Amino acid sequence: MSEDDGSKRPNDAVDASLVPVVLERSVPPDRMAADKIECNACPVLCQISAGRSGACDRYANVDGRLTRVDPLVLFERASADDTPGELVRFAAGDDRWRETLVGGETFVSGLGAGTTYPDYKPAPFIVSSRIGDTDTVTVVTEGIFSYCSYRVKIDTDRWLGPERAVVRHQREIVGHVTTHEYGSQFLSLGGVHHLTGGSKREGRIACDLMVALGNRQPVDLEVEGGARLTVQAGRAPLVNGVPESRMRVGCGSATIGIFARQWFGHVDEVVVVDDHITGVLTEHQAGRCLAMAPSGIRLRGRKSTPGRYFQVAGPGIGWGGTDITDPLTIVEGWNAKIARPGLRLLMVSTTGDDAAYFVLDDALRPVPAVMPEPVRRVVDRIGQNCEPSLATVLFVAGAGGSLRAGVTENPVLLTRAVRDLLVHVTCGGAPAYVWPGGGITLMVDVAHMPAGSFGAVPTPAVVAPLEFTMRLADYAALGGHMDRVLPLEQALAAGEYGNGVALGRWPAANPWPAAFGAGGP
Repeated sequence: MSEDDGSKRPNDAVDASLVPVVLERSVPPDRMAADKIECNACPVLCQISAGRSGACDRYANVDGRLTRVDPLVLFERASADDTPGELVRFAAGDDRWRETLVGGETFVSGLGAGTTYPDYKPAPFIVSSRIGDTDTVTVVTEGIFSYCSYRVKIDTDRWLGPERAVVRHQREIVGHVTTHEYGSQFLSLGGVHHLTGGSKREGRIACDLMVALGNRQPVDLEVEGGARLTVQAGRAPLVNGVPESRMRVGCGSATIGIFARQWFGHVDEVVVVDDHITGVLTEHQAGRCLAMAPSGIRLRGRKSTPGRYFQVAGPGIGWGGTDITDPLTIVEGWNAKIARPGLRLLMVSTTGDDAAYFVLDDALRPVPAVMPEPVRRVVDRIGQNCEPSLATVLFVAGAGGSLRAGVTENPVLLTRAVRDLLVHVTCGGAPAYVWPGGGITLMVDVAHMPAGSFGAVPTPAVVAPLEFTMRLADYAALGGHMDRVLPLEQALAAGEYGNGVALGRWPAANPWPAAFGAGGP
């Protein structure tokens, strides 16, 4: 760490009169009813009556005490033979969960931990542990994120809508279409512009959508000028009410290259129909390397390189992501000097879902014919090589602002430590990718996070768990709240984890969240 980092030095004199008195709870307003308590867990500052919860349903007035409604979620490290199973919940005051621990490692997640708002407070849990011969610490909190969104990857050849087209949920604009990436299309949903930059209804609808997406619930979307979608993390997307089953094996040109030798000798020409690059076997380099004779076929569209055609049709939900249902509509004709009666033609899509076999008659017209079994096997193999179609939901958030004050008195040092791989960032225990550049912009696959990880506050903003794990020495060096570092048992005894504990085994297929990456032990 830099010597000139703004932190206190041992010999610095501190005037005791200048040391602020930090209140765990804000001073209640004069006009608040005596039977209410004020919640300062977010900027809304709900005044909660006895036996009721606040607007976010996360905090309640229990016998005059502000109490977190959801349990604190702990995970025990599982062996390869262990089945994760469901979280087992223990009510407040029921310490039997401690008896279930078998002496292995335990990870305190941000779920149910509470927040640092108004952010001058240390994080709710700063837990020390020992990994091998190294003393470590995990700083645990729930972040309130306005600057957050989702990148939704939809595996499909079907056309979802034009790039930059707006995406609506319950008639409100909540995002837009971004790029098409080789068998998948991306949506950007949510974000600060939709949460706070539009109408109150837009913000509320966008926030509700984001919580549902993060909690792996299905959501209905409509692309302006495009498709109707139902998207759920880890499930096949529905496009116009039809479930997708496959993502493409490749573009039309790649499909030609992959299967050219398997078609050789069984067909005289193959056209792989694709919205982006339609492939023609005999013109393609793969066909030329096999010394295949030209077929004389003439396709619509713009020829790119030999055997590769752009814009043979418009985008849509038909063959290969085009708007056609009859593949012959992209054939302009045949060169009579090259084509011949009896020529065998296969037309197929990039997923193998659509395929048709033709034989040219004496007038050089393609006539539908029964597909020979060797040709059918290759078409089936295209489908076998297509991966299942899924919707993948990635949470993207900026863990900046004053949230970092819950970790250290000098927030920039946390940012630098994350960038230097001294700090392992997780969300509900799931590994987060931290984007290069300034700040702590993280991205995590919600499918790896525990169920129910996301909530909201009515500002509106999204609430999500966040954990920072590092060496204890590094935590001290970045100006961490060392007076709040406690072993697990003491941290739980001192912490306000409100409505009990939920304990589960961490899935062995996922990396143990307290383990380090390249920068750790």
